[in-house]
Amino acid sequence: MKNISIWISTMRLRTLPLSVSGIILATCLAAYNGYFNWKICVLAILTTLSLQILSNLANDYGDGIKGTDNKDRIGPERAIQSGKISPDDMFHAIRINILISITLAFALVFTAFGVKHFLLTMLFFVLGIASVVAAMRYTIGKNAYGYRGLGDVFVFVFFGLVSVIGCYVLYAKTIDHVVFLPACTIGLLSMGVLNLNNMRDIISDEKSNKITLAVKLGQNKVKTYHTVLIVSAIILSGLFGILYYTSPFNLIFVVAYLPLIVHIKKINNNKDPKLLDPELKKLALTTVFLAILMGIGHLL
Repeated sequence: MKNISIWISTMRLRTLPLSVSGIILATCLAAYNGYFNWKICVLAILTTLSLQILSNLANDYGDGIKGTDNKDRIGPERAIQSGKISPDDMFHAIRINILISITLAFALVFTAFGVKHFLLTMLFFVLGIASVVAAMRYTIGKNAYGYRGLGDVFVFVFFGLVSVIGCYVLYAKTIDHVVFLPACTIGLLSMGVLNLNNMRDIISDEKSNKITLAVKLGQNKVKTYHTVLIVSAIILSGLFGILYYTSPFNLIFVVAYLPLIVHIKKINNNKDPKLLDPELKKLALTTVFLAILMGIGHLL
């Protein structure tokens, strides 16, 4: 039981709700247009969860073997860092998770497209493989993109564009302009979550030569960058509510603006990196909350 609890902790379950926020939103938008399919919904959620767990395990492994996770790190203790799981055992778990992720991705693509939509099938096979590679390469390898300040770009693409637009296409077999603003909104807020993580670890990352965008920008400019991310998400979601307005229920998601505005104020006034971890959790939950309300509000 102790080993099970260690592995569960290593999977970092608290990160999972954020990973499916785009899927929830895309599903609601697809349902509004009459494209809902429960098999696609379940497989999309399972595939996304498996990819997020893969990313979490890979990050633990990559940062662990490179020595980035050390005594200077402020965030939750990692498994390899603590010695609770060996690098070899972690790598074995990663290989198993890759097989699970690929299997789920293939099942999702075949369920959505079958053999009738060959080009979409091929495109989403490529996206599936790219998602697995992206989950691995954030911290693993000599050219890990998380060590070159590119993590924010990948988060925007996979948590925002691929998650929302890609999931909608799985249902509808076509792209609809209605999904672009929501996709960008979720992508920007997800970038904010990653940025908070990097702000928290900016000192230890710099010492370990992990050059995140936060390290590149520095303590002051990274706060401005964070504010731009959150404000841009608010503006784009508000624009979505206005452009696709059909009833007052469409705008129920604006209640999520209050915690976002409070969050911005706290981040700009914060001087202690240790206090950023609670804000990271709050922003992740607010993003999920906003995604659910945007989706449900569009259905009502």
